Amino acid sequence: MKAEIIAVGTELLLGQIVNTNAQFLSRELAGMGIDVYYQTVVGDNLSRLKEALQLSSARADIVILSGGLGPTQDDLTKEAVAEYLGTKLHYDRLALDKLERFFQDRSKPMTENNKRQALAIDGGTPLDNETGLAVGNAVSKDGRHYIMLPGPPKELIPMFQQEVKPWLLQHVLTDELPIYSKMLKFAGIGESALDDRLTDLITGQSDPTIALYAKDGEVTVRISTKADSELKAMEKLDQLQAEIEAIVPDHMYASQDVPIEQVIVDLMADQGLTLSAAESCTGGLVMETLTSIPGSATMLRGGVVCYTNEMKHKLVNVPLHLLEGENAAGAVSAETAEVLCEQIRMITDSDFGLSITGVAGPGYAERKPIGLVYIGIAERGKKTEVHELHIKGNRETIRVRATKALLYRLWRRLKATEQ
Repeated sequence: MKAEIIAVGTELLLGQIVNTNAQFLSRELAGMGIDVYYQTVVGDNLSRLKEALQLSSARADIVILSGGLGPTQDDLTKEAVAEYLGTKLHYDRLALDKLERFFQDRSKPMTENNKRQALAIDGGTPLDNETGLAVGNAVSKDGRHYIMLPGPPKELIPMFQQEVKPWLLQHVLTDELPIYSKMLKFAGIGESALDDRLTDLITGQSDPTIALYAKDGEVTVRISTKADSELKAMEKLDQLQAEIEAIVPDHMYASQDVPIEQVIVDLMADQGLTLSAAESCTGGLVMETLTSIPGSATMLRGGVVCYTNEMKHKLVNVPLHLLEGENAAGAVSAETAEVLCEQIRMITDSDFGLSITGVAGPGYAERKPIGLVYIGIAERGKKTEVHELHIKGNRETIRVRATKALLYRLWRRLKATEQ
């Protein structure tokens, strides 16, 4: 089963907004066993939109359109689909009632153009918009299926989950075996390196399938299979997961789609361990990343952003002779990273102390290159470890990758403690 996504909106072509809907829809469709071969962006123009529909209908079984369902004259998606299919539009009674109540509750008159949001295609299925006013539509003709969704992600995402998925399962995927997936999460290894390590499994794959997705500092491997029951699917997926873990045992931190900071917070909370951090070039990103996880208050003692040498000395007791002077190691050094993590651990009386110091750019610091970063981990009663990193990318990429690298090393340490 093949699908194509058509994003409608001149603002997308002008670069005024980012098309995150296509990313979400592609991921969700892939999870249902539906392949997305093409993504199209077309402006608010009736003839060009109909041309896009003609092209997509020739190469896809399912066409999903996002955007163009609003109240203005340039919201033309439903009109274009209706004209292309040779059918008519009508006002959906439930959607129109919802619109009228919306304006009545606010004591505002409903202008005539707002009724456009209640338009539905004859013979189709209206899709309820829980978080917005524009009703969606799903319609089938000549073996092709057309789904119209609103543009705002806050409306599109819940509508897809609550309305489109059940409609596809009921009307389109009736003869398809359900697809089951597991998301394996990796850190401390890049996408290309992981792909190389798994090359034999990837090239020989048939069922289950393997797909890699990369983000800064993390890689996700989705393994998927079709089966007539979850039990049978999990037997195949668990076996493949065990093979992958055997190849890269030190990098897979989770078998579900969670960030590494979530795993760290859970591990430390379960073990009753505490943490603190002293950050320089990341400017508090480590603490921000951890505090974004619910439950982090149980394991996080506190942190310090000590950006300047003066603050490293005053707040975290780094000796000035280590930071400044002709023969000093400097702020960006393994020695400073070591003192930072050890001192912040002692100051806060936590079980672990973390540190990051480096050059995020855009210029050199202490005549040291952009991307040179040192990370440190001090643990109560154990030897401190410091790692030197050479990170490629712009300032923000360096900060994110340095943070993820430190969290990966901490995860390794916590796993060793757990064992």
